[in-house]
Amino acid sequence: MRREEMADLTAFVVVAEEQSFTRAAAKLGISQSALSQIVRRLETRLGLRLLARTTRSVAPTDAGQRLLQTLQPALEDLDESIAALSELREKPAGTIRISSVEHATEAYLWPVLKKLLPEYPDLNVEIVNDYGLTDIVSDRYDAGVRLGEQVAKDMIAVRIAPDMPMALVGSPAYFDASPSLDEPHDLIRHRCINLRLPTSGGLYVWPFEKDGYDLRVRTEGQLVFNAIGMIVDGAVAGLGLSYQPQMVVQEYLDAGRLIKALPDWSSALPGYHLYYPSRRQPTPAFTLLVNALRYRG
Repeated sequence: MRREEMADLTAFVVVAEEQSFTRAAAKLGISQSALSQIVRRLETRLGLRLLARTTRSVAPTDAGQRLLQTLQPALEDLDESIAALSELREKPAGTIRISSVEHATEAYLWPVLKKLLPEYPDLNVEIVNDYGLTDIVSDRYDAGVRLGEQVAKDMIAVRIAPDMPMALVGSPAYFDASPSLDEPHDLIRHRCINLRLPTSGGLYVWPFEKDGYDLRVRTEGQLVFNAIGMIVDGAVAGLGLSYQPQMVVQEYLDAGRLIKALPDWSSALPGYHLYYPSRRQPTPAFTLLVNALRYRG
Protein backbone atom coordinates (compact mmCIF):
# COMPACT_ATOMS: atom_id res chain seq x y z
CA MET A 1 0.00 0.00 0.00
CA ARG A 2 1.30 3.43 -0.93
CA ARG A 3 1.86 5.99 1.80
CA GLU A 4 -0.76 8.28 0.25
CA GLU A 5 -3.38 5.54 0.45
CA MET A 6 -2.49 4.85 4.07
CA ALA A 7 -2.85 8.55 4.88
CA ASP A 8 -6.27 8.65 3.18
CA LEU A 9 -7.48 5.67 5.20
CA THR A 10 -6.24 7.22 8.43
CA ALA A 11 -8.05 10.47 7.61
CA PHE A 12 -11.28 8.53 6.97
CA VAL A 13 -10.99 6.80 10.36
CA VAL A 14 -10.62 10.12 12.17
CA VAL A 15 -13.67 11.61 10.41
CA ALA A 16 -15.74 8.50 11.14
CA GLU A 17 -14.72 8.48 14.81
CA GLU A 18 -15.26 12.20 15.33
CA GLN A 19 -18.45 12.22 13.17
CA SER A 20 -17.45 15.72 12.13
CA PHE A 21 -15.20 17.11 9.40
CA THR A 22 -14.56 20.19 11.55
CA ARG A 23 -13.32 18.25 14.59
CA ALA A 24 -11.42 15.75 12.45
CA ALA A 25 -9.66 18.52 10.50
CA ALA A 26 -8.60 20.19 13.75
CA LYS A 27 -7.33 16.88 15.09
CA LEU A 28 -5.36 16.15 11.91
CA GLY A 29 -4.07 19.70 11.59
CA ILE A 30 -5.38 20.28 8.04
CA SER A 31 -8.13 22.40 6.55
CA GLN A 32 -11.70 21.14 6.38
CA SER A 33 -11.77 21.50 2.59
CA ALA A 34 -8.56 19.49 2.20
CA LEU A 35 -9.96 16.75 4.42
CA SER A 36 -13.19 16.65 2.41
CA GLN A 37 -11.17 16.22 -0.79
CA ILE A 38 -9.19 13.36 0.78
CA VAL A 39 -12.37 11.48 1.71
CA ARG A 40 -13.91 12.04 -1.73
CA ARG A 41 -10.69 10.76 -3.33
CA LEU A 42 -10.84 7.62 -1.20
CA GLU A 43 -14.51 7.06 -2.04
CA THR A 44 -13.77 7.47 -5.75
CA ARG A 45 -10.87 5.03 -5.61
CA LEU A 46 -12.96 2.40 -3.81
CA GLY A 47 -16.11 3.08 -5.81
CA LEU A 48 -18.12 3.22 -2.57
CA ARG A 49 -19.77 5.90 -0.50
CA LEU A 50 -18.18 5.68 2.95
CA LEU A 51 -19.78 8.60 4.78
CA ALA A 52 -23.34 9.87 4.92
CA ARG A 53 -23.24 13.66 5.25
CA THR A 54 -25.97 15.97 6.51
CA THR A 55 -25.87 19.63 7.51
CA ARG A 56 -25.52 18.60 11.16
CA SER A 57 -23.65 15.32 11.26
CA VAL A 58 -21.43 12.80 9.51
CA ALA A 59 -21.88 9.05 9.95
CA PRO A 60 -20.38 5.98 8.27
CA THR A 61 -22.49 4.16 5.70
CA ASP A 62 -22.71 0.37 5.92
CA ALA A 63 -19.61 0.12 3.74
CA GLY A 64 -17.88 2.79 5.79
CA GLN A 65 -18.72 1.02 9.05
CA ARG A 66 -17.25 -2.25 7.75
CA LEU A 67 -14.09 -0.47 6.66
CA LEU A 68 -13.87 1.33 10.00
CA GLN A 69 -14.17 -1.94 11.94
CA THR A 70 -11.30 -3.35 9.88
CA LEU A 71 -9.04 -0.31 10.14
CA GLN A 72 -9.42 0.60 13.82
CA PRO A 73 -7.71 -2.53 15.26
CA ALA A 74 -4.99 -2.33 12.61
CA LEU A 75 -4.23 1.30 13.41
CA GLU A 76 -4.28 0.59 17.15
CA ASP A 77 -1.80 -2.26 16.65
CA LEU A 78 0.37 0.07 14.60
CA ASP A 79 0.27 2.75 17.28
CA GLU A 80 1.23 0.21 19.93
CA SER A 81 4.08 -1.16 17.82
CA ILE A 82 5.47 2.33 17.33
CA ALA A 83 5.06 3.12 21.01
CA ALA A 84 6.85 -0.14 21.88
CA LEU A 85 9.96 1.20 20.14
CA SER A 86 10.44 3.35 23.21
CA GLU A 87 11.98 0.24 24.77
CA LEU A 88 15.07 1.15 22.74
CA ARG A 89 15.29 4.55 24.45
CA GLU A 90 17.20 5.12 27.64
CA LYS A 91 14.07 6.32 29.42
CA PRO A 92 10.34 5.59 28.86
CA ALA A 93 8.76 7.96 26.36
CA GLY A 94 5.52 8.52 24.49
CA THR A 95 2.04 9.90 25.02
CA ILE A 96 -0.54 8.26 27.28
CA ARG A 97 -4.20 9.35 27.00
CA ILE A 98 -6.43 8.75 30.02
CA SER A 99 -10.18 9.22 30.46
CA SER A 100 -10.85 10.11 34.09
CA VAL A 101 -13.18 12.07 36.37
CA GLU A 102 -12.27 15.33 38.04
CA HIS A 103 -12.06 13.99 41.60
CA ALA A 104 -9.85 11.04 40.66
CA THR A 105 -7.58 13.31 38.63
CA GLU A 106 -7.14 15.84 41.41
CA ALA A 107 -6.87 13.38 44.30
CA TYR A 108 -4.85 10.53 42.78
CA LEU A 109 -3.51 11.13 39.26
CA TRP A 110 -2.15 14.65 39.67
CA PRO A 111 -0.13 14.05 42.89
CA VAL A 112 1.66 11.14 41.19
CA LEU A 113 2.24 12.97 37.91
CA LYS A 114 3.73 16.01 39.65
CA LYS A 115 6.49 13.76 40.98
CA LEU A 116 6.85 11.48 37.96
CA LEU A 117 6.94 13.81 34.96
CA PRO A 118 10.03 15.85 35.93
CA GLU A 119 12.00 12.59 36.03
CA TYR A 120 10.80 11.53 32.57
CA PRO A 121 10.79 14.55 30.24
CA ASP A 122 9.89 12.40 27.20
CA LEU A 123 6.73 11.08 28.84
CA ASN A 124 3.54 12.97 27.89
CA VAL A 125 0.18 12.47 29.59
CA GLU A 126 -3.20 13.74 28.37
CA ILE A 127 -6.12 13.50 30.81
CA VAL A 128 -9.71 14.18 29.75
CA ASN A 129 -12.22 14.46 32.61
CA ASP A 130 -15.60 13.04 31.66
CA TYR A 131 -18.25 11.72 34.05
CA GLY A 132 -19.78 9.53 31.32
CA LEU A 133 -18.71 5.91 30.87
CA THR A 134 -16.37 6.59 27.97
CA ASP A 135 -15.58 3.75 25.57
CA ILE A 136 -11.80 3.96 25.86
CA VAL A 137 -11.29 1.60 22.91
CA SER A 138 -13.40 3.43 20.32
CA ASP A 139 -12.26 6.84 21.62
CA ARG A 140 -8.65 5.67 21.45
CA TYR A 141 -7.66 6.22 25.06
CA ASP A 142 -4.84 4.17 26.53
CA ALA A 143 -6.66 3.78 29.84
CA GLY A 144 -9.57 4.98 31.92
CA VAL A 145 -10.10 5.73 35.61
CA ARG A 146 -13.44 4.98 37.22
CA LEU A 147 -14.86 3.52 40.42
CA GLY A 148 -14.33 -0.22 40.71
CA GLU A 149 -18.02 -1.02 40.21
CA GLN A 150 -18.01 0.81 36.85
CA VAL A 151 -15.14 -1.11 35.22
CA ALA A 152 -16.18 -3.57 32.50
CA LYS A 153 -15.34 -7.22 33.19
CA ASP A 154 -13.26 -7.60 30.03
CA MET A 155 -10.79 -4.93 31.15
CA ILE A 156 -7.63 -5.27 33.19
CA ALA A 157 -8.18 -3.17 36.32
CA VAL A 158 -5.53 -1.86 38.71
CA ARG A 159 -6.65 -0.32 41.99
CA ILE A 160 -5.18 3.16 42.47
CA ALA A 161 -7.16 4.28 45.54
CA PRO A 162 -8.77 2.82 48.67
CA ASP A 163 -12.51 2.57 49.15
CA MET A 164 -13.99 5.96 50.00
CA PRO A 165 -16.27 6.43 53.05
CA MET A 166 -19.20 8.72 52.27
CA ALA A 167 -20.44 11.65 54.34
CA LEU A 168 -23.86 13.30 54.42
CA VAL A 169 -23.18 16.98 55.09
CA GLY A 170 -24.88 20.33 55.33
CA SER A 171 -24.01 23.79 56.61
CA PRO A 172 -24.74 24.85 60.20
CA ALA A 173 -27.23 27.43 58.88
CA TYR A 174 -29.05 24.75 56.90
CA PHE A 175 -29.46 22.45 59.90
CA ASP A 176 -30.60 25.34 62.12
CA ALA A 177 -33.52 26.03 59.75
CA SER A 178 -34.42 22.44 58.76
CA PRO A 179 -36.42 19.52 60.18
CA SER A 180 -34.74 16.86 62.30
CA LEU A 181 -32.69 14.21 60.51
CA ASP A 182 -32.54 10.92 62.42
CA GLU A 183 -32.52 8.32 59.64
CA PRO A 184 -32.18 8.23 55.83
CA HIS A 185 -35.96 8.16 55.30
CA ASP A 186 -36.10 11.65 56.84
CA LEU A 187 -34.34 12.99 53.74
CA ILE A 188 -37.72 13.19 52.03
CA ARG A 189 -38.33 16.31 54.14
CA HIS A 190 -34.99 17.91 53.23
CA ARG A 191 -33.56 19.86 50.31
CA CYS A 192 -30.81 17.76 48.73
CA ILE A 193 -28.33 18.73 46.02
CA ASN A 194 -28.26 16.00 43.42
CA LEU A 195 -25.78 14.65 40.89
CA ARG A 196 -26.96 14.07 37.32
CA LEU A 197 -25.44 10.90 35.87
CA PRO A 198 -24.35 11.68 32.30
CA THR A 199 -24.54 8.13 30.99
CA SER A 200 -28.03 7.16 32.14
CA GLY A 201 -29.39 10.69 32.50
CA GLY A 202 -30.85 9.81 35.90
CA LEU A 203 -30.02 11.19 39.33
CA TYR A 204 -27.51 9.49 41.61
CA VAL A 205 -29.35 7.47 44.26
CA TRP A 206 -27.80 7.90 47.71
CA PRO A 207 -26.67 4.57 49.23
CA PHE A 208 -26.61 4.04 53.01
CA GLU A 209 -25.57 1.10 55.17
CA LYS A 210 -25.93 0.24 58.85
CA ASP A 211 -25.27 -3.07 60.57
CA GLY A 212 -25.38 -4.93 57.27
CA TYR A 213 -28.64 -3.31 56.17
CA ASP A 214 -28.43 -1.51 52.82
CA LEU A 215 -30.75 1.34 51.90
CA ARG A 216 -30.89 3.51 48.78
CA VAL A 217 -32.72 6.84 48.91
CA ARG A 218 -33.92 9.01 46.03
CA THR A 219 -33.63 12.62 47.09
CA GLU A 220 -35.05 15.90 45.79
CA GLY A 221 -34.06 19.54 45.94
CA GLN A 222 -33.68 22.79 44.05
CA LEU A 223 -30.24 22.05 42.61
CA VAL A 224 -28.83 19.40 40.28
CA PHE A 225 -25.26 19.42 38.95
CA ASN A 226 -23.11 17.05 36.94
CA ALA A 227 -19.90 17.80 38.87
CA ILE A 228 -19.23 17.34 42.56
CA GLY A 229 -17.42 20.64 43.05
CA MET A 230 -20.58 22.68 42.53
CA ILE A 231 -22.57 20.31 44.76
CA VAL A 232 -20.15 20.90 47.62
CA ASP A 233 -20.26 24.67 47.04
CA GLY A 234 -24.05 24.53 47.23
CA ALA A 235 -23.93 22.69 50.54
CA VAL A 236 -21.43 25.17 52.02
CA ALA A 237 -23.76 27.98 50.90
CA GLY A 238 -26.61 26.41 52.87
CA LEU A 239 -28.71 25.49 49.83
CA GLY A 240 -29.12 21.83 50.71
CA LEU A 241 -27.53 18.58 51.82
CA SER A 242 -24.71 16.89 49.94
CA TYR A 243 -23.62 13.24 49.97
CA GLN A 244 -19.95 12.99 49.01
CA PRO A 245 -16.77 11.02 49.69
CA GLN A 246 -15.65 12.30 53.09
CA MET A 247 -12.21 13.21 51.74
CA VAL A 248 -13.89 15.71 49.38
CA VAL A 249 -15.53 17.62 52.23
CA GLN A 250 -13.05 16.98 55.06
CA GLU A 251 -11.54 20.48 54.97
CA TYR A 252 -15.01 22.00 55.35
CA LEU A 253 -15.82 19.65 58.24
CA ASP A 254 -12.55 20.56 59.96
CA ALA A 255 -13.31 24.27 59.51
CA GLY A 256 -16.86 23.90 60.83
CA ARG A 257 -18.39 25.10 57.54
CA LEU A 258 -20.12 21.75 57.10
CA ILE A 259 -21.57 19.35 59.64
CA LYS A 260 -21.79 15.59 59.18
CA ALA A 261 -25.19 13.95 59.64
CA LEU A 262 -26.22 10.31 60.12
CA PRO A 263 -22.66 9.10 60.79
CA ASP A 264 -23.93 5.62 61.71
CA TRP A 265 -25.50 5.25 58.25
CA SER A 266 -22.50 6.05 56.08
CA SER A 267 -21.50 3.72 53.27
CA ALA A 268 -18.33 3.55 51.19
CA LEU A 269 -17.75 3.82 47.44
CA PRO A 270 -15.42 1.28 45.83
CA GLY A 271 -12.04 2.87 45.17
CA TYR A 272 -10.87 4.16 41.82
CA HIS A 273 -9.28 1.75 39.37
CA LEU A 274 -7.17 2.41 36.30
CA TYR A 275 -8.33 0.05 33.56
CA TYR A 276 -7.28 -0.84 30.03
CA PRO A 277 -8.10 -3.48 27.38
CA SER A 278 -6.74 -6.95 28.01
CA ARG A 279 -5.40 -7.08 24.45
CA ARG A 280 -3.25 -4.01 24.98
CA GLN A 281 0.51 -4.59 25.00
CA PRO A 282 1.82 -2.24 27.70
CA THR A 283 4.74 -0.06 26.66
CA PRO A 284 7.51 0.79 29.13
CA ALA A 285 5.97 4.25 29.58
CA PHE A 286 2.54 2.79 30.31
CA THR A 287 3.97 0.20 32.71
CA LEU A 288 5.87 2.94 34.51
CA LEU A 289 2.69 4.98 35.01
CA VAL A 290 0.63 1.99 36.16
CA ASN A 291 3.24 1.03 38.75
CA ALA A 292 3.44 4.62 39.98
CA LEU A 293 -0.34 4.84 40.40
CA ARG A 294 -0.88 1.35 41.88
CA TYR A 295 -2.46 1.46 45.34
CA ARG A 296 -0.33 -0.37 47.89
CA GLY A 297 -2.33 0.21 51.04
